[in-house]
Amino acid sequence: MKRRLDFIKDIWRIARPYWFSEDRWAGRGLLAVIVAMSLTLVFITVLLNKWNNAFYDTLQNRDLDGFYHQLGIFAALAAAYIVVAVYQLYLNQMLQIRWRRWLTDAFLARWLEDKVYYTVQMRGGATDNPDQRIADDIHSFVTQTLALSLGLLESVVTLVSFVGILWGLSGDFSLNVAGSDWVIPGYMVWVALGYAILGTWLTKRVGKPLIALNYNQQRYEADFRFSLVRLRENVEGVALYRGEQGEAAIFRSRFGRVVENWWAIMKRRKMLSWLTNGYAQVAVIFPFMAAAPRYFSGAIQLGGLMQTASAFGRVQGALSWFVDAYTELASWKATVDRLTTFGQAMEQARADMAAPEALKPAQGSEELLRVRGLELDLPDAQPLLTGIDLTLSPGQTLLVSGPSGCGKSTLLRAMAGLWPFGRGDIELPASGRAAFLPQKPYLPMGTLRAVASYPATEGLGDEAIREALTACGLPHLAGRLDEETYWAQELSPGEQQRLAFARLLLQAPEWIFLDEATSAMDEPGERALYALLRQRLPGAAVVSVGHRSTLEAFHGLRLAMSAGRPGAATLAPIAPAG
Repeated sequence: MKRRLDFIKDIWRIARPYWFSEDRWAGRGLLAVIVAMSLTLVFITVLLNKWNNAFYDTLQNRDLDGFYHQLGIFAALAAAYIVVAVYQLYLNQMLQIRWRRWLTDAFLARWLEDKVYYTVQMRGGATDNPDQRIADDIHSFVTQTLALSLGLLESVVTLVSFVGILWGLSGDFSLNVAGSDWVIPGYMVWVALGYAILGTWLTKRVGKPLIALNYNQQRYEADFRFSLVRLRENVEGVALYRGEQGEAAIFRSRFGRVVENWWAIMKRRKMLSWLTNGYAQVAVIFPFMAAAPRYFSGAIQLGGLMQTASAFGRVQGALSWFVDAYTELASWKATVDRLTTFGQAMEQARADMAAPEALKPAQGSEELLRVRGLELDLPDAQPLLTGIDLTLSPGQTLLVSGPSGCGKSTLLRAMAGLWPFGRGDIELPASGRAAFLPQKPYLPMGTLRAVASYPATEGLGDEAIREALTACGLPHLAGRLDEETYWAQELSPGEQQRLAFARLLLQAPEWIFLDEATSAMDEPGERALYALLRQRLPGAAVVSVGHRSTLEAFHGLRLAMSAGRPGAATLAPIAPAG
C-alpha cells in the first residue's frame, strides 16, 4: 500500500505544477471539455444499448417499418458518436502538446539552473541519459497520463451507467442448494464482478515484472542511441585510431542489452496476451451463456437478450479496465519512475551546491581575486589539494602548472563555482566580467556568426566578428558567417581554440581563465594568440593552466602544484627570460 501511495505522490508531484501554472486555465478548460466529451460518449453508448433491444425485437417480430426506423436512429447516434470522438481526440492532442511544452520548459529550467546539469553529470549515479528523460519520457508521461486517466474515468462512468441497466435486465436467479432455495437478485452483475476480479488478480500476477523490464528497456535504448551519437561526434578520432572494430563491439554490447531485455518483455507479454486474449474471448460468449436460461424460458425476448449481453459487456469491460490497460500501466510506471529519479537527482544536485558546507565563491568588495586556505576534495571526499593561497589584481597574470591529474583544472572549476567539494574562501572581484575557456571549446549548432558570438545572442556586429576571426588566424572563415554546419567537426582542434580566443576579443572580459586553451596549437600560434590577448586586453587578469614552458613569457606569477594526494601549491614570481 505504501508503494502505491508513493507512486500516486510521484505522479502528483510531476503533474501538479502545470495545473497551477500560468497556463492552468487553458489546460483546465481543455480538460473539462474533453471530460464532457468522454461523458457524452458514454451517454451515447447507453442509448445504443437501449437501441439494441428495440432493433433486435424488430428482427424477431419481422417488423420492416420498425427495422428502418431503428436504422435511422442508429445513423443519428453513430454520427453523433463519430463527431464527438473526432473532436475529443483533436482537443486531447491539443492539451498534450500544451502540457508537454510547459513540462519540458520546466524540466529544462531546473536542469540548466545553477549548473545543475553539470553537477548531475559529475555525480553520475542512477540518472542516465537526461536528454532521453526530457525528450521522450516527458512525452510518454503526458500521453499516458491523459490516456489512462480518461480511460479510467470512462470506465467508472460506464460502470455506474450500465450496472443499473444490467441489474434490471438480469432479474432474479433461483438456485437450489442442499434442499434450500436461494434467490440471487441482479445475478449478472455479480457474475461480471467475479469475472473481473479473477482477471485482475491473474493479470497482476503475470504482468508485474513488465514494470522493471520497461524501465530497463528505456534505459538500454537510450544508452545505445547515445553511443551512436558519440561516434558521430568523434568520427575523426575513431577513424585515426582505426577503432571501427572497437566501436562495433560497443554497439553490439549495448544493442545486445536492448535485444536481451526485449526478449524478456516479449516472453512476459506473450504470457500476458494468453491471459488477456483468452479473457476477452470468453467474455464475448459468457453473457449469452449466463442469460440463456431466461431467454429460453421466455422471460425475455431476443432484444432483451442482446441488450443484456451488451450491458454485461460494458460492465465487465469497465470492471476489467485494469486487465486491458495493464501493459500501458507498466510502461507508465516505468516512465514515472524515470522522471521521478531525474527530478530527485536535480534536487540533490541543487542541495549539494546550496549546502552550508559546500564550497561557494563569494563576491568581494575589492577588485581582487583572493583565495585563502583553499582545500579541494574529490566527490567521494578524498582530498585532492590543500593550502592554496593567492591574490590576483587586474592586469596580473598567473600560470598554474603541475603534473597531470594534480587538480589544476579542478581549481579553475572551484573558481567558476562548479566544484562544491572543499573548504576555504574564494573571493571574487567586486565587478568585471569573467570568461572561462576549457581545453575543448564548446561550439553550438548554428551559423558561424552564432558560434563566434556564443554565449551572447545579439549585439555583435559582423565586421567585429570578421576582424576578430582574422586577428586570431582564421581569415578563411571571415566570409562564412551565415553558413550553418556542424562546426565541431568542420574545424580542427587548433581552429576551434583560435575561435575561442576570437570570442574573448569580442566579449572583452576583465578576468580570463584559460584551461590549456592553446594545447592544440603549435608554439608560434600559441605565442601569437597570447601576445594578441595582452595587446587587446591589457587590463584583464589572466589565469592559465598549462604544461608548456613557453607560457612563462606571458605570465608574471606561477602556482606550482605538487604530485600526490593531497597535493600542495606554491606561489612564486616567474623570473623574466634572458
